[in-house]
Amino acid sequence: MDKTVAVFKKNKFQEIRVGIREFKGNDLIDIRTWTMTQGTEEMVPTAKGVSINVHLLDELKKSLAVVEETLKQNGMM
Repeated sequence: MDKTVAVFKKNKFQEIRVGIREFKGNDLIDIRTWTMTQGTEEMVPTAKGVSINVHLLDELKKSLAVVEETLKQNGMM
């Protein structure tokens, strides 16, 4: 599968894309920064990002929950 499932703006020239990808027989969750190429409106992927095996989704969700709770406790949300 090669599918982008979510996109959100990072800043004026970049966005974050979350997708499900297959690479060398492994199913991955890919979270990557895409940037606008100079002089065009075309978005291209950068090396900035992370790809993790789909089997680690539960660990990712637990980690994000801890981040959210920590932000709340520190008045950042």
